[in-house]
Amino acid sequence: MALKYMEEYRDPLLARKLIEKIMQGSSRDVRLMEVCGTHTMSIFKSGIRTALPPDMSLLSGPGCPVCVTAQGEIDGFIELSSVRDVIIATFGDLMRVPGRTSSLQRERAEGRDIRVVYSANDALEIAAKNPGKKVVFLGVGFETTAPTIAASILTAKNTGLGNFSVISAHKLVPPALEALMNLPNLRLDGLILPGHVSVIIGERAYGPLVQKHAMPCAIAGFEPVDILQAVSRLLEQIEKGKPKIENCYPRAVGYEGNRKAQQVMETVFERVDAAWRGLGEIPSSGLAIRDEFASFDARKIFDLDFPDAEEPKGCVCGEILTGLKIPPECPLYMRACTPMDPVGTCMVSSEGTCAAYSRYHEPR
Repeated sequence: MALKYMEEYRDPLLARKLIEKIMQGSSRDVRLMEVCGTHTMSIFKSGIRTALPPDMSLLSGPGCPVCVTAQGEIDGFIELSSVRDVIIATFGDLMRVPGRTSSLQRERAEGRDIRVVYSANDALEIAAKNPGKKVVFLGVGFETTAPTIAASILTAKNTGLGNFSVISAHKLVPPALEALMNLPNLRLDGLILPGHVSVIIGERAYGPLVQKHAMPCAIAGFEPVDILQAVSRLLEQIEKGKPKIENCYPRAVGYEGNRKAQQVMETVFERVDAAWRGLGEIPSSGLAIRDEFASFDARKIFDLDFPDAEEPKGCVCGEILTGLKIPPECPLYMRACTPMDPVGTCMVSSEGTCAAYSRYHEPR
């Protein structure tokens, strides 16, 4: 069944028909933004940008969790790795993100105990096998990963695993989109909404965005036909002047989303204001661990405070994340900042816009 879906949504004939429809329906300059970093990579990898009308722009938004993590938080992660008897467990994307003076990868090379894991459950297993150590999982991500990390805290509490904790640096997508709509210099005609996040929060989560800003929106999957269908539907909305939310990913996304996952998040986390790279502090856009789970909150256990930190000099990652610039407009891009020696988070992460440009971009 999974193979069937992959083949169906990569069908060259279906893709060609959608491209023809898009070509016929595009009568003016149109600027669309894909919010999800996975969409950015899929769009570049499949060559969709080069197949679209020359007057259509696809901009990349703040949809890469590692990229939008504030510089102060990155520095805090690195500093914590030097605390005695602490094991840092993290997803791989964070390892090479530069802090002001170091990175997690560099600290591991210096002898710090920093381990790459594929899930929060892996971190639980590390804690169970190392009772004399304090295992801290770096919780970076959107609504996609937050439920599983919340579940790991519940598991730790239920099993009495007292040496496990989490730094919650989770971000919520709808508040970020609201902040994006209020940027004075950004012109957008439509949004390609993230598939993975939408599986959790559902179609209804975007209702206020469309009602308040009259912004055409389409939820999309990650195969070429998924994305082209979303572009086609957005063009129809723009031409008719009738903005709405269209679910172009119904095989995975429902109107209500995943209520069980939402309930797990709500049990463990509460909404707080959070700092986003490129967007600043956004009200109620982050998730903090509730007081009843304070014994698993690394921020409280280690009395962590993540002060504001300046972006790397010359890096315009913040403007790239908000669609105000594209990577080639950064003075560091493919000069001082390369995939082998990155300066900004947009070049480090596998979902980063600069990483996608460096691998696949060919000027039209």
